[in-house]
Amino acid sequence: MNYLKMIDHTLLKPDADISQIETLCREAELYGFCSVCVNSSFVSRCASLLKGTGVKVCTVIGFPLGAMSTAGKAAEALAAVRDGADELDMVIHVGMVKSGDWDYVKHDIEAVVEAASGKALVKVILETCLLTDEEKVRACHVAKEAGADFVKTSTGFSCGGATVHDIRLMREAVGREMGVKASGGIHSLEEVKSMIEAGATRIGASAGVKIAEELKASVEMP
Repeated sequence: MNYLKMIDHTLLKPDADISQIETLCREAELYGFCSVCVNSSFVSRCASLLKGTGVKVCTVIGFPLGAMSTAGKAAEALAAVRDGADELDMVIHVGMVKSGDWDYVKHDIEAVVEAASGKALVKVILETCLLTDEEKVRACHVAKEAGADFVKTSTGFSCGGATVHDIRLMREAVGREMGVKASGGIHSLEEVKSMIEAGATRIGASAGVKIAEELKASVEMP
């Protein structure tokens, strides 16, 4: 299994500068990661730097709170696709989930899926640390009904990250045909393997280089 090809090499810190983004792209090409995941202002730069490398450009929508308007999320998604984004990781409206307004939640996701218009994959970030298991399952079902391609655990900016329990729960909820992305607090090869064994098909990590070096060392061991 090619673990590195499952990693979205991530840098979403608010103080990330251009040189760090450029380094992120070089590392992604060097190690063969699936994508770089950056804030939307860097999408066009990353798309230019990574053209022809096979590394995708992923960006975030409504990040990190998910509470911006549906129209705002759709506009952000349209702009990101125009700038060259291949994948959109949108944050679900957690407040509407907690309110039980599932029609709003579904419409919110559908608007981003429509904005992506088949040109970019859409991953729905649930922010699992803020939800009950029942809400996580229902959110997965709604994301699937709305046409999203993946469900994702976390932004990495709230009170918790990915857990094996949540990955198993999400995989069971969406079935085998939909992607599940584990993100938030994944810092080692061992954690990557545990998430994949639980059902993850993509890993979001800012520690991609460390994980790649761990993998290299494990292969080289006699």
